[in-house]
Amino acid sequence: MFRESVRRRMDSVVEGKGKGDEGSTDHLPSIHGDDSLMSLHPARNWRVLKYILNSNDVYRLLGFVPVGIVVGVLDWNPTAVFVLNLLAIVPLAVLLSAVTEELSRNFSQSVGALLNATFGNALELIVSTVALTRGEIRIVQANMLGAILSNLLLGLGSCFVLGGFRRDCQFNATAAQTMGSLMVVASMSLVIPAALNMAFDHTTMTRSPNDILVLSRGTSIVLLILYIMWLYFQFQTHSRLFEQTNTSVDPGRVDVRKGKQEDALSPQAAVIALLTTTIVIAICAEYLVGTIDGLVHTLGINKIFVGLIILPLVGNAPEQVTAVAAAAKNEVDLALGVALGSSLQIALFVTPFLVVVGWIIDQPMSLCFEPFDAVVFFLSVLVVNSLIGDGETNYLEGAMLVGTYAIIAISFYVYPENQNSF
Repeated sequence: MFRESVRRRMDSVVEGKGKGDEGSTDHLPSIHGDDSLMSLHPARNWRVLKYILNSNDVYRLLGFVPVGIVVGVLDWNPTAVFVLNLLAIVPLAVLLSAVTEELSRNFSQSVGALLNATFGNALELIVSTVALTRGEIRIVQANMLGAILSNLLLGLGSCFVLGGFRRDCQFNATAAQTMGSLMVVASMSLVIPAALNMAFDHTTMTRSPNDILVLSRGTSIVLLILYIMWLYFQFQTHSRLFEQTNTSVDPGRVDVRKGKQEDALSPQAAVIALLTTTIVIAICAEYLVGTIDGLVHTLGINKIFVGLIILPLVGNAPEQVTAVAAAAKNEVDLALGVALGSSLQIALFVTPFLVVVGWIIDQPMSLCFEPFDAVVFFLSVLVVNSLIGDGETNYLEGAMLVGTYAIIAISFYVYPENQNSF
């Protein structure tokens, strides 16, 4: 998990960020050495927020936010509601990540890393929580698996293709192998419940309806503990193993394009922006999830294909663009941090967390995915681990990952409709 260092390098690896590329930022408040920033200062923070919104062209899509909400309230055509709210969620996800980074800068490295880890995949968490409250268990499972595969295969593969087209690329093999091993453990957490469920179906053993839920909830607690230990391992006890990535960030957080120290929102303003953005995402997600059935009926496509391919492709697009831009500049460690680190967070944190949430709200969310889902996940992890173990990559290995994702996408497009029930 390299999310903190990745976000701190975003400005240095993405070109054409917008209006904020040129000009001085001397008029903006600095978080360092200014205790007055601990108060709200609305005018000051408003200037900083405008600077953030002008720094990335993706924020132009924020105009879809009110449009998406209005068409949802008016109960328009499901396809229109789905597309407009999907487009609205993209800039909101980028803004949520930016605000989280602003908030994390007010704390120590460890606390900041925890904040980034917690909110790093907030979009998937919010959309899946909304679907979970509506009892759409298979949509939740498909969205989680799709987000992992999109980053793990398509995102990482695209980075390897672009970064390794003219030269072989080197990266931190120790970090990659550690994350790869954790991904194997996470994949086992899906294979074991699916195998147990199949064993119950093919034997005469007495089966309690709650057996799979008990296994899933116990496994989720174990995964959450492993995730906490992973954070502590990376940022405290064994940070030296990751210093190739971590030390690539200037501790003074100097913007390499302007040579000036970056500015930040005050803690209070960052919290307000974080909560506001989260609420708006939840509203858009409510309309998004509510129109999936109508979208499937109108377009005649597979419901699981929507949750596993379409939603993750759009939701992960900003991160994947950043990762590909990093790989193009030979910043392969950063690209690996976005792709593999994000997949690891979803597998070890977001998915088990949703199982616990389902436990609390009395929804039968479990780690018992369909056997086909579990096998696809496990094989994908094996393919990735076989390619990252040596700390080197090239365009052919990237093409293998992208090709694997294409095969999986086609397979879920023809996925039998009668299997789409939990």
